[in-house]
Order: sequence, then structure tokens, then C-alpha cells
Amino acid sequence: MEYVAVLLPSVVVGLLFWFAMKSIFNADKAERQAEARAQAEADATAADPKREDPSAGTGTNA
Repeated sequence: MEYVAVLLPSVVVGLLFWFAMKSIFNADKAERQAEARAQAEADATAADPKREDPSAGTGTNA
């Protein structure tokens, strides 16, 4: 039982570190995907300047 008391703090800190790193990498992944989508939209708009922005509402859908 004393082994558990000795190892438990290290295991808990290791798990906290793992969860923190996992959340950082997931946030980075999501940011890269969002940046890629924004870049693709910018490239598509630059290739076809008459294309409308899909996020901007035209107000004609009454």
C-alpha cells in the first residue's frame, strides 16, 4: 500500500500533463483546419471575384 502512496502523485501529475497536452494539440488541430478553410475560401474568392461571400447575407431570402 505504501507503493501506491508513493506512486500516486506522479501518476496524477502525469495524467494532468497528458490531458493538458491533448487539449493543446486538439486546439491547434482545430485552428489549423479553420485556417485552411479560410485560406481555401480566400483562394476561391480571388480566383472568381464575382463569387459572393457565403457568410454574408444578401437579405433577398424573404
